[in-house]
Amino acid sequence: MEYRYLGSSGFRVPALGFGAGTFGGSGPLFSAWGNTGVDEARRLVDLCLEAGANLFDTADVYSDGESERVLGAALKGRRDQAIISTKLTLRSGPGPNDVGASRHHLLRSIDAALQRLDTDYIDLLQLHHFDAMTPVEQVMATLDQAVRAGKVRYIGVSNYSGWQLAKSQAVADRHGYERFVAQQVYYSLVGRDYEWDLMPAGIDQGVGAIVWSPLGWGRLTGRIRRGSPLPDGSRLHETAGCAPPVEDGHLYPVVDALDAVAAETGRSIPQVAINWLLQRPSVASVLVGARNEAQLRDNLGAVGWSLTPAQVQRLDEASYKAPPYPHYPYWNGQFTERNPPPAAGAHRTSHDLQARSGV
Repeated sequence: MEYRYLGSSGFRVPALGFGAGTFGGSGPLFSAWGNTGVDEARRLVDLCLEAGANLFDTADVYSDGESERVLGAALKGRRDQAIISTKLTLRSGPGPNDVGASRHHLLRSIDAALQRLDTDYIDLLQLHHFDAMTPVEQVMATLDQAVRAGKVRYIGVSNYSGWQLAKSQAVADRHGYERFVAQQVYYSLVGRDYEWDLMPAGIDQGVGAIVWSPLGWGRLTGRIRRGSPLPDGSRLHETAGCAPPVEDGHLYPVVDALDAVAAETGRSIPQVAINWLLQRPSVASVLVGARNEAQLRDNLGAVGWSLTPAQVQRLDEASYKAPPYPHYPYWNGQFTERNPPPAAGAHRTSHDLQARSGV
């Protein structure tokens, strides 16, 4: 397993991590993802640890906290071998303060997550979304307090915009608070919006990307084909309304390109799609999910080899979409002399990119 620096933290994480959204399986959304109990979760954790994929990501809202409980039980007796990432700020109860990034909710949610995970510290705590109702100064001060108390070691965000991330970092710098070192983002061959704003923001601010849904919400498994109905068992039957949108006219050319590259490499379509992400700038770790051992073994096969530049280019071209204003000048050549697009050129590690940006 390759290990990469997580932003400018000096902390290294595996190129592949495990997304524990399938653990627990309660509620209409998460039951469609999977319903892995403790015994099966323990076996999946075994496989991850054997492969060196020791980053495990969850959230307080995944199956109403059951994902955290199952993960904690599966890691019992080997907590020191794992990197635990969890997220909070989405609504976690019916009360008026059971949501957001207020000091009240953050401190209560951290303690509750520690209890469910059966641990005394969280390696990486990420805010699940930006809270426009709470002053950024209060948010960063509270997170800094949690780090200083030893309950949290590193902090990050998810689903932030570039300006929200940059503003938060500026507040941290102004007051000497802990800075964000990670951003959990949606990024895939059928969802490359991350490259337009968040990638350059992350490079500039020393924030590494942890990628969720690298297979485009199940669309890049190789089972969804042009002119065919959704296969039985696809979670899109139940969760398409929650998925990032992808037009068929964009999806199927990407699947065709993946087919061709998979045939050339002798790899599966998911392995090729994940390996492409591992070639991208700023990516620290890609989260793979699995309902069973076979899926996990296949996803873990995405590392230990590399696509050729020609294969990367073929996938780039098949998945390309013109960015919106003001990002498109990068691509039509107007400003590139002084603003090179961060996704262009050869892959660089997160650490290399930080050095380039002066972080």
